[in-house]
Amino acid sequence: MPLIIFFALIAVVLVYFVMLYNNLVALKHNISRAWSNIDVLLKQRHDELPKLVETCKHYMQFESETLEKIMLARNGVAQAREKHDIPALGIAEQQLRTGLGSLYATVEAYPELRANMQFQNLAGRITQLENDIADRREYYNDSVNINNVRIEQFPDVIVANAFHFQPAQLLEFDSHEKQDVSVGALFQR
Repeated sequence: MPLIIFFALIAVVLVYFVMLYNNLVALKHNISRAWSNIDVLLKQRHDELPKLVETCKHYMQFESETLEKIMLARNGVAQAREKHDIPALGIAEQQLRTGLGSLYATVEAYPELRANMQFQNLAGRITQLENDIADRREYYNDSVNINNVRIEQFPDVIVANAFHFQPAQLLEFDSHEKQDVSVGALFQR
């Protein structure tokens, strides 16, 4: 009888550690899925921005600096996305958002552009993509946080160390990038 209890106890512990392992694997793949969701939206925005810039070019002949900044930032986001360089993505994302803010502020000086249906559709599409990216970014960071906490908690840390589970990196922005945008300054450009 004691031998049966001993083997039952071993089986329970083994099943428990298998469940821990499976949960950690699920968390790791949840982070990958969250990143893929962001990646899809970044790609969609990457494809939409040239259309918006081209539409604006017809009306904003002398505002090429604003349009060039957007395209440079777009390329920075694409490069960081392809390399899965999360810190660089945060920086490039902020530059792109600042450029889009400048563009939308500059558009105010062009009533015929504001009234253009193609511009309105593209601007609405990009705004929706920005909102979706922000939502996915939050989900990604939540997934990373859950993963990072779990691989440091006992007894998960035993399984995490044994199978080399690594902490993931949050998608963060520099402190100056978190400050409010001065809308007045954008209109003065």
